[in-house]
Amino acid sequence: QVQLVESGGGLVQAGDSLSLSCAASGRNLSSYCMGWFRQAPEKEREFVGYINRSGSSTYYAESVKGRFTISRVNAKNTVYLQMNSLKPEDTAVYYCAADRYCQVLPTAYDYWGQGTQVTVSS
Repeated sequence: QVQLVESGGGLVQAGDSLSLSCAASGRNLSSYCMGWFRQAPEKEREFVGYINRSGSSTYYAESVKGRFTISRVNAKNTVYLQMNSLKPEDTAVYYCAADRYCQVLPTAYDYWGQGTQVTVSS
């Protein structure tokens, strides 16, 4: 099994930046594509982006493209989500997820973290 733990969430103002981390244990993170998702109250879980196993390729939802950056340091078994120019509509619980292949559907991912709350005030 893979255990994932997100951290770094908090309350920020619109325009601020925030960096989230996802630390893995149980298996080497290098074996997995890592996805980031978010879910606001009463909303469906939404794809944010993913990074492939080596970190050489990323893909983002249009809503965050140009503002968010996913990176990974496999030697630390950690992936990151750098969020810049945050907007109130970015407010959600953010989750990291792991799967062998990169994909955008949350139901396709085998492993999930517990989530971390990001709140952006206007």
